[in-house]
Amino acid sequence: MLSCKETSQLISQAQDRELGIVERMQLELHLAMCKGCSNLRKQMDFLRGAIRRYPSATDDTPVDR
Repeated sequence: MLSCKETSQLISQAQDRELGIVERMQLELHLAMCKGCSNLRKQMDFLRGAIRRYPSATDDTPVDR
């Protein structure tokens, strides 16, 4: 079974690349048993979504303030 440190690394890597089947299975097994790592993944997913919705500095679309 993965440690929390290994799991956090996989959570981060999953943001940048597709995990292999074994990695995904190990990750999901750990997340099913570890509330802390499960919360970390939720937080990472939330932050990634927020960043995607935020206009980029090079975007010419006006921002209402």
